Amino acid sequence: MTYRLGVDIGGTFTDFALVDDDTGALSIHKQLTTPRAPSESVLTGLAALLERTGVGVTDITAIAHGTTLVTNAVVERRGAVTGMLVTKGYRDSLDIAMERRFDLFDLRLEFADPVVPRALRVEIEERVMYDGAASTPLDETEVDAATIKLVEEHGIEALAICFLHSYANSDHEERAREIVAARYPELRVTTSSEVLPFMREYERWSTTTVNAYVRPLTDRYLRDLETGLTTMGFTGRLLVMTASGGMVTPAIARRFPVRLIESGPAAGALMAAFLGERLGEPNLLSFDMGGTTAKGALIRDGRPLRRYEFEVAREYEFKQGSGLPLRIPVIDMIEIGAGGGSIAAVDDRNLLAVGPRSAGADPGPACYGQGGDQATLTDANLALGYLVPDAFLGGRMVLDQPAAERVIGATIAKTLGVEVTRAAWGIHEVINEDVARAFRVHASEIGFDYRRCAMIAFGGSGPAHAIRVARKLRIPKVIFPVGAGVMSAIGLLTTPISYATLRSGRILLDGLDEPGLEAGFEPVERQALELLGEAGVPEEAIAMERRLDMRFHGQGHEVEVALPEDFQLAGLSNLFHRTYAQVFAATPLNTAIEIVNWKIEASGPRPDFADSYRPFSGPRASRAAVRSVQAYRDDKAGFSAWPVIDRYTLGQGGSVDGPALIQEDEATTVLGPGERVEVDALGNLVAILTPTGDSP
Repeated sequence: MTYRLGVDIGGTFTDFALVDDDTGALSIHKQLTTPRAPSESVLTGLAALLERTGVGVTDITAIAHGTTLVTNAVVERRGAVTGMLVTKGYRDSLDIAMERRFDLFDLRLEFADPVVPRALRVEIEERVMYDGAASTPLDETEVDAATIKLVEEHGIEALAICFLHSYANSDHEERAREIVAARYPELRVTTSSEVLPFMREYERWSTTTVNAYVRPLTDRYLRDLETGLTTMGFTGRLLVMTASGGMVTPAIARRFPVRLIESGPAAGALMAAFLGERLGEPNLLSFDMGGTTAKGALIRDGRPLRRYEFEVAREYEFKQGSGLPLRIPVIDMIEIGAGGGSIAAVDDRNLLAVGPRSAGADPGPACYGQGGDQATLTDANLALGYLVPDAFLGGRMVLDQPAAERVIGATIAKTLGVEVTRAAWGIHEVINEDVARAFRVHASEIGFDYRRCAMIAFGGSGPAHAIRVARKLRIPKVIFPVGAGVMSAIGLLTTPISYATLRSGRILLDGLDEPGLEAGFEPVERQALELLGEAGVPEEAIAMERRLDMRFHGQGHEVEVALPEDFQLAGLSNLFHRTYAQVFAATPLNTAIEIVNWKIEASGPRPDFADSYRPFSGPRASRAAVRSVQAYRDDKAGFSAWPVIDRYTLGQGGSVDGPALIQEDEATTVLGPGERVEVDALGNLVAILTPTGDSP
């Protein structure tokens, strides 16, 4: 028998999903993350899972891995000392940025500092024009001298080479890389034309500097992980998830670590789409709430929405423009600082706020008994009775309810002058409203009506909040999948090896012919085929999707146009007009059309096990007697007795009426009075929400 393993490192927990390739049988595991040495939690968790299941490490053919390591390194500024070689006259582009204020009326705005400080940016005499013509040759002596200074005087470990218009002609950047490599072969060098051949220099350079900044850290982490796995006897293949939802080899991940940002959450969204396909639900809201954050992704016609822009390290939560912009292919998600570890506090206005700061895994919530002294969402849910103290993580971790109540009382209830229960209920409700508000804004921005779709809720904390959030959004159906607490780890196993990229190349549609169309896609397709070939994917097994960023000539922004398989150039104008009308409801007449960016996504075949995936093998005998606990209905009804149902005893066609807690090892589903879930053929719990039902 052969197996595949998915491992997702989150800010609080590391999740594991082990799937039998032959039968689709699923085994899962969850344990606290080790923030100071992330590979440690992977290796110890793998050992624990193998011991429990009796599977040998040599039986695992592949490990698919997602991690928040890169995101956290940028947010916490734990990357390498990084230098930058930049075209003369453009040293301050990273500080000037977009010259855009994300809040017009705040006179004390703070922006995210570039990862390369000004003192480590050195100007180089060279100039390539927008059409690729070299107007000023590269000063090679200046490149060598600048590199020596950055290494010897400032001790840089990584270098970003960012020249103007290198997307049109990369010769100067490539020659500078050769000069640096000859002098310092161990220095990690990143060129902007390799990372992102995109015409807007600020976003291109911001992406490139972040890539360089995290390369040494990513390299060390992957080396430690590979060494540890080899020591354990693992002889299979290690793959790493990217933010766009595809898998890459460690070698590609080392070259382009910026693409690993948000890799774990992307896997959850893809798994939601995979389940939606099986359940006949093509339009979904994917709701993933873990220990640190909550993520929402919109799935339309069976596919998560994608985009080529992302912002990391925002100085102001939810404020676009306050972070570092990255031009990378990503699953379109909204992320909210709302998770089990989110810290509650009373602000200057004497109002209750929860998040975005998190207690993480160390020390974690007060109820973890690791020294946490600030009230968190998990503490509140425990105080409200929504978590069973001795059943957390299948009983492997016992929660301290008195500690949770004590810290809520000391930090929140006392300040607000309310009872502990009232304060805990406030924390719970603030999170629900924050999540619902963020989803409303995100859906309205892209014209998605979630009132006509289903929600798939997962993550360690998601099932405890999903129904109440869904009611606020008027979503009619909520689905709780098998293994909801580790669904991102499962999602890692459903995705193929793939690579997405773009290049800028402006051309008027009237001047484009079929050979010109093929020439536009040729460089990006060649790069993708080479990278997938290095990963062992045969060329005949690679599927290629083409997209174009297009606009009316003279506009500053463009829309993405997906090209169908049977695409004909003669129909491109009509295809653009239809796409433009879907976004803006109207189109200008008799205006020239321009192509701006050429995009592709190359994918290998989907893993075989995805078709045989069978997470539910029928109900099992109860491992513990059904019991009841005192849980909180709302601030009017107070506490009442709620039964605790073992999810593993529920069979197809079975149902549970609320109020009840449906307990599984990695998550607890909170079912309020008047609510009902039924078990479908795949073992998912399905709640149909009516306007008259109450929620806890």
